[in-house]
Amino acid sequence: MLNKNCTEFLDLLSSKEPVPGGGGACAFVGAMGIALGSMVGNLTLGKKKYQDVEDDIKELLVTSENIKRQLTALVEKDAEAFFPLSQAYGLPKNTDEEKAERERVLQAALTDASEVPLSIARCCGKAIDIFEEYAAKGTRIAISDVGVGAHFVKAALLGAQLNVLINTNLMKDMELKNKIETELDGLVEKYAAKADKISLSVENQVKGE
Repeated sequence: MLNKNCTEFLDLLSSKEPVPGGGGACAFVGAMGIALGSMVGNLTLGKKKYQDVEDDIKELLVTSENIKRQLTALVEKDAEAFFPLSQAYGLPKNTDEEKAERERVLQAALTDASEVPLSIARCCGKAIDIFEEYAAKGTRIAISDVGVGAHFVKAALLGAQLNVLINTNLMKDMELKNKIETELDGLVEKYAAKADKISLSVENQVKGE
């Protein structure tokens, strides 16, 4: 997936091919979101007006780059995790033996297919924390891009939530299902609200309120 250009990726995404899918799209949207944060950081560096926060911005840029790389890698990991799941759905189920084997393969594939979007959600949470700082310390001339980035990352977070839940819904391992969903609920509750707060703050600044 990472070797595709944007047009190729979108063409594949819109096709009936099993990958990329919603998880990979979420990771890519999240990566674009945090990239916007980095842009704001880079526009802030070297400006006399923001000299007192320059060291903070440099640290933010390092963290932002790490998050962007993680999310970009998760585009590929999502494809790798989902392909076995798509294959499992296609296994025969005509006999009891075939049904049992299909279920075994399916349950194993569901674990990886749930863990990847959960990792995407974790990265989105980290990104939203970064946007909170960019909103406070970044250059005002690009403050709207802080809001755009926060919107992107929130969308990626909520999309990742759906990609986790469609898989955990089929899990037979209730302990694992509950563990994944509990962490996911915490991430969404905390960071969707924080992203909304950042977006409202940016909107007010753009309006001059």
